[in-house]
Amino acid sequence: MSDYFKTLAATSEGIYKEKMSKFISFAIPVNSATEAKEIIKQYQKRFYDARHVCWAYMIGTDRTEFLSSDNGEPSGTAGRPILGQINSFGLTNVLIIVVRYFGGILLGTSGLIIAYREAAADAINNATILECHEQGHIIFTFPYLGMNDVMKLIKRENLKVIDQKFDNLCEMTIQANLDDIAALKKKISDLDGTSILE
Repeated sequence: MSDYFKTLAATSEGIYKEKMSKFISFAIPVNSATEAKEIIKQYQKRFYDARHVCWAYMIGTDRTEFLSSDNGEPSGTAGRPILGQINSFGLTNVLIIVVRYFGGILLGTSGLIIAYREAAADAINNATILECHEQGHIIFTFPYLGMNDVMKLIKRENLKVIDQKFDNLCEMTIQANLDDIAALKKKISDLDGTSILE
């Protein structure tokens, strides 16, 4: 499993037209299947007048959590081609929705597959693709007197502080690249009085 993954910087849109039918596509960054399903519901409400609201999503750096829907189109003609584009671009943590407004002319199975594939590709091509590093967290405690050493380490390693509690015994949660976590835990443990909780 790679600690790197590709996802989208922000939502982007695309469009594909074929024989009077209009396919409007949206490529949306998401962090979970739950979030993807909520967004799908919102788009189904927003485009209530469309003939079909088809979609596919891929979640996780190992890219094993995915789902797609033809939403009434013939089986395999919408969701699968959309998911195919997510795979072609090697993306994850992404939801692609394609809204179809029927133009009155049937496209046939191959025509539908092409239309949904091209609409999905257009939304992705209009997006900014990010290569991200999977993140991990370290929670640790340290004496208040050790604050200076902890802050020096955080600055030197360019770490992101997620949470902090200051008292006689302080607690801090930091975020770092997943493959740096083991080495950082050692550096933190080497500081006087620190204790790794997680």
